[in-house]
Amino acid sequence: MKRVLAVVICIGLAAPLFAQSKEKDDERLAASAQVLKEILGAPDKGIPHDLLDKSECVLIYPSVKKAAFIVGASYGRGAITCRTGANLNGPWSAPAMFALEGGSFGLQIGGQATDFVLLIMNDKGAQTVLKSKVKLGGDASIAAGPVGRTTSAETDVVMQAEILSWSRAQGVFAGVSLEGSTMRSDDGANKELYGRDLTATQIVREGAVKPTAGAKPLLALLNRVTPHHAK
Repeated sequence: MKRVLAVVICIGLAAPLFAQSKEKDDERLAASAQVLKEILGAPDKGIPHDLLDKSECVLIYPSVKKAAFIVGASYGRGAITCRTGANLNGPWSAPAMFALEGGSFGLQIGGQATDFVLLIMNDKGAQTVLKSKVKLGGDASIAAGPVGRTTSAETDVVMQAEILSWSRAQGVFAGVSLEGSTMRSDDGANKELYGRDLTATQIVREGAVKPTAGAKPLLALLNRVTPHHAK
């Protein structure tokens, strides 16, 4: 009886912590949706629409703190979602939570907090990012993305890169290379969000879970602005 009582007490104490963690994950998803909405809504400077249509996955890190990378004590946290279905023309997947760990870029950007948006442009890049910890510029090629909604994206650097990346700090939006940084699935956050251990591949490629309510604004935005994949 004492053991049963102890288990019940532990569960009771853990439940509020789990709810708080899930709430933080939902807040991160909401922030990701807002960042992407503002960037895509920029009248002149933004991500070229043809690149967005050609991308297989979108990864957003909202409000990454510069100071965290200077002292090496923290990292950016965000979310990735990928196209699903035959020929990648299905709806965008439930998001998996991801972590960004600092390289040299922490000293290159201005402002107190920076938003990052990454487009994964092909299947090789998507598989590399989803399967394990990936070093950008080493395990997967990455380049600063061009800026301008109607900018021509047909350049050698853009066409050859597996990942394109942009940053926004203090209202300034620009392409930025995150070469030297690492990304990985935030497995703890994914467990908090979905209630069980799941790999990023299971979430975004295999459809193991349905999107949470917190993910719906982000997915609705992507399904509206880029519903179909362009080769």
